[in-house]
Amino acid sequence: MLRFISFGSGSSGNCYYLWTETEGLIIDIGVGFRTLKKHFRDFGLSLSSIHHILITHDHADHIKSVGSISHELHLPVHATLEVHKGIDRNYCVQRKLTSDMKCMVVPGEPLDLGQFHITPFSVPHDASENVGYQIEVQGVTFCIITDAGEITSEIGSYISRADYLVIEANHDEEMLMHGNYPMHLKVRIQSKTGHLCNKECGKAIAENMTEKLKRVWLCHLSEENNHPELARKTVEAVLREYGIVAGKDFKLEVLKRNTPTGVFELL
Repeated sequence: MLRFISFGSGSSGNCYYLWTETEGLIIDIGVGFRTLKKHFRDFGLSLSSIHHILITHDHADHIKSVGSISHELHLPVHATLEVHKGIDRNYCVQRKLTSDMKCMVVPGEPLDLGQFHITPFSVPHDASENVGYQIEVQGVTFCIITDAGEITSEIGSYISRADYLVIEANHDEEMLMHGNYPMHLKVRIQSKTGHLCNKECGKAIAENMTEKLKRVWLCHLSEENNHPELARKTVEAVLREYGIVAGKDFKLEVLKRNTPTGVFELL
């Protein structure tokens, strides 16, 4: 049985856990190590079940505790070379990774970590580098795409393979443009290396999904420029324009920004 949980999804800290009966993967570690330990206790999980850490990119809300958890649990950290360099430079990462815990991934080059067959792929964002991950295990294909300025044809091809999909729905365009952010930040968020809005998220799902898609989670919602119900309804409305009905064709849910979701079983 493959299971998934989100411990936080947003600019306050991102962290996801994917695991089987025998081993697990942490994807990003932007929550505090004490917080992570508490969440594991609350859900009856063991930290010893974590075998590897995957990092998407080097912004603080995705890497804040990577050095601490790697050191305390002796966990290898998998990221691209540029992301590793970015982690080394990031002042928010108080405990740096040791060289023996740094493992390199290359976009487009698959790797096997225990039961998990993983393919990193490029995602446009204004970090040192950013990747999504396609993770295949036990006949299930899980895909995560976060902090995406736009959906490229390559990203679309990974969406089309997914049984389960985590994808960014960062902001509502009107809330962003009428909000209090300075103009330079609004421009940055809307750029092709910024963040995906609700409508573009819905379009990405509609134009690339196949009948095998079972469940979609919307991730990395802005606290200032979005709302969970607004994100869900906007994505649902876009899907309906393509003749797709969320709740019937697949389940659609929104990941919480600051609290765990609960355990999802991926069949």
